[in-house]
Amino acid sequence: MGAGDDTDSLDQATRDFIAARPQLFGIAYRVLGSAVEAEDIVQETWLRWQNTNRADIQKPAAFLATVTARLAINFAQSARMRRESYVGPWLPEPVDTSTDPQVGAERAEALDLAVLFLLEKLNPVERAAYVLREAFDYPYKQIADILETSEANTRQLVSRARKHLSAERREPVSSDAHRRLLEVFLAAAQTGNLSVLEDVLTADVISYSDGGGVRGASRIPVVGRPHVSKYLAAFAPRFWPQADVRWVEANGRPAVLVSADGNAVALLSVDVSARGIERIMWVMNPAKLAPYVASLNN
Repeated sequence: MGAGDDTDSLDQATRDFIAARPQLFGIAYRVLGSAVEAEDIVQETWLRWQNTNRADIQKPAAFLATVTARLAINFAQSARMRRESYVGPWLPEPVDTSTDPQVGAERAEALDLAVLFLLEKLNPVERAAYVLREAFDYPYKQIADILETSEANTRQLVSRARKHLSAERREPVSSDAHRRLLEVFLAAAQTGNLSVLEDVLTADVISYSDGGGVRGASRIPVVGRPHVSKYLAAFAPRFWPQADVRWVEANGRPAVLVSADGNAVALLSVDVSARGIERIMWVMNPAKLAPYVASLNN
């Protein structure tokens, strides 16, 4: 093989990788709940692809997806230990979905911040099986090959993940209904209006603040309508007067970016069912906010 053949081969490998890249990022992000970690996985996949004997690979996209999924599972297994020592509640890192609503997938499944948060409670193999089936519509046989298990076991993994999510989360409302309730909630939170807050929150609502130990976020979840509404009303006079709000999209849902003195301090998102607001998620960790804000400004 001459130098020209090597160049042609690498050019084709690059084209194959670029074509698959959105899907690779989408797989890794859903398994890890972190855009930064997902980018690292995609970069590692690229390095391995360059160093692979590609002559015998019939389906580059399938090969790349397999490498990405396995790397993400391995990374998630080590990340679990790190997250156990995380200060305060851990929330997924948000992504801007305004340009790619499905983030490289067949369907926008396993993308909502509330779903990613719940998927974190599954083991990484269950998570990957669910993501590959529900978001990317992979056949069970192909998922089994990726996970190096049987097709029957793969079906069980996906079934367990579905049951976990359905037990933990009520059916979400439409995007328009979601936005309307978030607007009412935001106005009530800004003014500390207890009666309106109590009206839109479910009885067992939970508020999570992910500051990563950096900001003065609550280090334990606030649980239940009375506690959450009083908590929001109490910090309203200190938090909101200096704040600017911007409506954005995060993970396929309307969200609110809160800034002070030109710097983002929180991304507010909610999980909404027909009953009302089930979860309130405040992403305040600067390491998670910075990449999201940068993507908005691109």
